Amino acid sequence: MTTRARSFDAAAALYAAHRPSYPPALFDAVESLTGRPLAGARVADVGAGTGIATTLLHERGAEVVAVEPGDGMAAEFRRTHPGIPIVRGDGDRLPLATGSVDLLTYAQAWHWTDPARSVPEARRVLRPGGALAIWWNDTDATVPWIAGQEERLRAFFEVEGQPCRTLPEGLGDFATRSVTWSRRITLDDHLANLASHSAFLVLGEARTRAYLEGERELLGPLFPDGIVEEQYVVSLSVAVV
Repeated sequence: MTTRARSFDAAAALYAAHRPSYPPALFDAVESLTGRPLAGARVADVGAGTGIATTLLHERGAEVVAVEPGDGMAAEFRRTHPGIPIVRGDGDRLPLATGSVDLLTYAQAWHWTDPARSVPEARRVLRPGGALAIWWNDTDATVPWIAGQEERLRAFFEVEGQPCRTLPEGLGDFATRSVTWSRRITLDDHLANLASHSAFLVLGEARTRAYLEGERELLGPLFPDGIVEEQYVVSLSVAVV
């Protein structure tokens, strides 16, 4: 695991409190693309973190187990979701029996894996006819203020272009779906959500605080009531193997 991947362990409570959830339409799309209901399905949510996606899968009736490598994230998961099983591992080394699950999900997590290892592992643990579902929840850059913030973030971290969203080979064809949704939160919560991202977690507290104060000054006049509407696009890809 990379330093950035493990940075979440020290900020698990921040992550759990401020990261966005996922809309019901996402799980409707998962059912549509896999061709089966989540209710009663054996699901492993890999890179489960604090359980944002795992909990929603559980609420849809899935028999879900979380797979999480990080000490801090796993501890936060156990504290807040004592009724959902969690095992320690990652996508490159799944602690699951061969042919044991109907669906593998990676919510914001596939990019932390090594496809040379995670693809064979996915094939191993999925039953015949099972499916792999990968999704990323990204802010919607068609919204002007979000586009401006993303440009500032890229300049600050000296990153060119958009994040890479490469789908794995060797699992057949992927069907895709995009789901747009939004949430209304306070400006403080919006900034805390930014702070929970790995780029800031490894940056250091002083530089992170300085950057976020600059964002507060820029965004405050745009949201005088202190309420920010964040718009997202979830990019879902499903392969039935």
